[in-house]
Amino acid sequence: MKIKRRKKLVNYLNILDQPLRFDHFVFGRVFFLWALLGLIGGCIAGVYWIILEFLTNQLAFFEDFWVIIVMAVCGLLAGLIIHFIGDPGEIHLIVNNIRFNKGRLDPKNNPSMILSSLLCVASGGSLGPEAPLVQVTGSTGTWLGKVFRLKGEELRSLSIAGMASGFTALFGAPLGGSLFSLEILHHKHAVEYYRAIIPALVASCFSYIVFALIIHLGLGEVWDLSAYEYSGLFDFGYAIVFGILGTIIAWIFIYCTKSLKKIFDHRPLPIYIKTLIGGVLLGVIAYYFPLTRYFGHHEINVLLDQKLSITVLFGILVFKIIAIAITVTSGWRGGFIIPLFFVGATLGLIIHYFFPFTNLTLAIISCMAAINSCATRTPMSTTILLATLTGFSYLIPILFASLTGYFLAPRIPFIGSQLEALKEEE
Repeated sequence: MKIKRRKKLVNYLNILDQPLRFDHFVFGRVFFLWALLGLIGGCIAGVYWIILEFLTNQLAFFEDFWVIIVMAVCGLLAGLIIHFIGDPGEIHLIVNNIRFNKGRLDPKNNPSMILSSLLCVASGGSLGPEAPLVQVTGSTGTWLGKVFRLKGEELRSLSIAGMASGFTALFGAPLGGSLFSLEILHHKHAVEYYRAIIPALVASCFSYIVFALIIHLGLGEVWDLSAYEYSGLFDFGYAIVFGILGTIIAWIFIYCTKSLKKIFDHRPLPIYIKTLIGGVLLGVIAYYFPLTRYFGHHEINVLLDQKLSITVLFGILVFKIIAIAITVTSGWRGGFIIPLFFVGATLGLIIHYFFPFTNLTLAIISCMAAINSCATRTPMSTTILLATLTGFSYLIPILFASLTGYFLAPRIPFIGSQLEALKEEE
């Protein structure tokens, strides 16, 4: 019986290896693989988001001093999960595997990444769910490619398409998510991976449809910014100036993160001790500045709606940067893109306070773009993501700010694995 089953399996695989022929169309068998991956990625993202919202709502009941206790306990539990189940790694590991491991992302540590990131994000860590989703859906692409016996660039493209599907589901931007999954892989010449752009776009579109159906998400902007009216060529100059200010904040964030990393790595402590210390510190910051808690998806709208004093805004800016740095360096799991957008929004409000003649929406979006582009080296996808999330229809000012942050970024990139790409180009 076993021999017969194996023969049937071999026959099925041989049938799948035969390309479907559509004489009048471009797409073939691989199109359905990309679509299937997008459907799977959308389901994963939808289920993850539902569980995340449930845990967040449960833990949000704890306020005042209890915030410190809750975040310390969640940090300890997340560290224990990583210690006993396995270290899922961070974004630099994904970049290295795509570049140097033939595009293979190992799914064996997905349980550790899912469980630890759910605790870290739901309890109020200053990291978002985009990085866990990118890793899980990217490794799902690798697994699907192995099932259908793909090799070489086809397997790498499917892994990248999986990454794009996870990123797109959260942000609702198929084009921006696809470009991000390509730009994050390379320091300068991202064109090396643009052969994966069509697989990424197809998977992203299918992923977002499924994700929207699962969580009943509507299309449209996420953050409520006032309408922007183009006032002339000076707006491009303002965008560059705001971008320079945002880049300065990005440099401060990068320096703060590297300094804290040296402190946490000074003595070889178990991961669960680091995450416990991180949880206590994050809880203390959240106790005094509640808006710094969580990754900023909903908090940006709260920040925009409230008329906060300039002292409070400066406090939120400083301690949000410290909170993100602590979260990154203490072993908590998650992504830092939306938290950096929150920092950019805070900086934009501060700029508008001192220079009320400037356009508030332009200041906020330019600072968001510059800070994220400086840290991640992704100017194109950052521009499209922000246009989608804010409903800002004028792409060029955002692009000016994004490129400002990109070209004024530090020589040594924030994501360590991008340094290998820099060495290759030299």
